[in-house]
Amino acid sequence: MQLQLRNIELESTILPREVKTISYQVRPTSRGVYAFERCHAMVQRLGLFERKFTLNEPLRLACYPSFIQMRKYQLLATTDRLVELGIKRIRKIGATLEFDHIREYVRGDEYRHLNWKATAKHKKLLVNQYQEEKSQPIYALIDTGRVMRMPFNGLTLLDYAINSTLVLANAAILKQDRAGMLTFSKTVSDHIPAEKRNNQMQLISEKLYNVTTDFEESEFGNLYAFCNKHINKRSLLMLYTNFETIDALSRQMAYLRMLAKTHIVVVVVFKNTELIDMAKEEGQRTIDVYNQIIAQKFVYEKHQVIQELHRQGIQTIYTSPENLTINAINKYLEIKARGLL
Repeated sequence: MQLQLRNIELESTILPREVKTISYQVRPTSRGVYAFERCHAMVQRLGLFERKFTLNEPLRLACYPSFIQMRKYQLLATTDRLVELGIKRIRKIGATLEFDHIREYVRGDEYRHLNWKATAKHKKLLVNQYQEEKSQPIYALIDTGRVMRMPFNGLTLLDYAINSTLVLANAAILKQDRAGMLTFSKTVSDHIPAEKRNNQMQLISEKLYNVTTDFEESEFGNLYAFCNKHINKRSLLMLYTNFETIDALSRQMAYLRMLAKTHIVVVVVFKNTELIDMAKEEGQRTIDVYNQIIAQKFVYEKHQVIQELHRQGIQTIYTSPENLTINAINKYLEIKARGLL
């Protein structure tokens, strides 16, 4: 899809040796690269004759994903109003802490943090001071295979995954973690190592704005081999994909289990809300009953997929596409609070 204006004419009067700029506005409807090809201009002189000029200066412009959700999260995070966005307040369970320094004991300090060796050496109570562990790697693994082409409210599942990745990466960087991403189908591409530098969000946006899906089945074996080689530190891997059937999951389960041995893997499974609504409808005609039974079968298979992932110890996000971003951030905060990384 390209930006093209074919139904309007732009007219202007230009004096001899005058330079004039004619402006118009267009609104892109999806992310990607938009090409402006050759421009045709008809110049009329004295109302008697006209001449056609063709300007051979094609232009390509990048249209980036929407930053509205990301900016909204950033604003509410700085004003401590994330509950308005649907972000849950999660009580910290245990602690994921790293050593900072040794200091003198003061009343109220936890006894388990007492440093007995330093206490014996200095003949006064000393405790270890800890701080919450930061700079933990957070990766978004985005499936660009055919399962992500499914449309929903004008966007594909891939579009929802990209929007969620931008918000999640920004949230991780705000919490002093390191954000990275990669896309995969037959092979792995668009890899950005997890970092928290100032231009990290710009790098991620540059990689994601022109990502498209293909009609091939994704190779999770290649994904595992790449992660095993390039992601060495234990990381949170947010896997954006969509298993429609238990058979599709079974073909990839071995690779997911191997990933889960060294990383925290969270698999996103999308709800098909149209099928759920169809499964609940009371059929009046025979064809309606058939459609209801088929819809119930697919809904049941989705629940089987979730149960099998849980049985294998792999965390999941079962969500409708429009709620993906909020649920992904909630899962990230939950994992941080539970100290699983």
